[in-house]
Amino acid sequence: MTERQREEFLERFETDNPRTLVGFAVMGGVFGEGIDLVGTRLCGAAIVGVGLPAVGLERELIRDYFTDRLEKGFEYAYMYPGINRVLQAAGRVIRTEADRGVVLLIDQRYGTESYRALLPSPWRLTSVRDHAWFAEGLGRFWSD
Repeated sequence: MTERQREEFLERFETDNPRTLVGFAVMGGVFGEGIDLVGTRLCGAAIVGVGLPAVGLERELIRDYFTDRLEKGFEYAYMYPGINRVLQAAGRVIRTEADRGVVLLIDQRYGTESYRALLPSPWRLTSVRDHAWFAEGLGRFWSD
């Protein structure tokens, strides 16, 4: 996208939009930082995956280093940078203590203790059972 196309895309997220608007962006991409859709302009995000960076020489060197020293090579090379991307993406929705929004973390790995431990403790994590249960839970959330 050109700079103008990015601006036009973000302008579509209007305050008090009477319609539902869904936008798709790559985690860690151009919309990962530097945008601020305040108030009701953005009330939710679906984050697919755990944000793992691509395998490459630099990552593998980091992995080897931390494996040798702390036996946590994968965590430092991939897991921690990935969760940082996830938190940045969630930060587009939840910017201040006063903000309310829904962040869907879509990946089975979020159900493991190693990933749950990296997420903010105030987040109310819930596994989705089916679409009806999900819709009911969203309704309760927004009515509170």
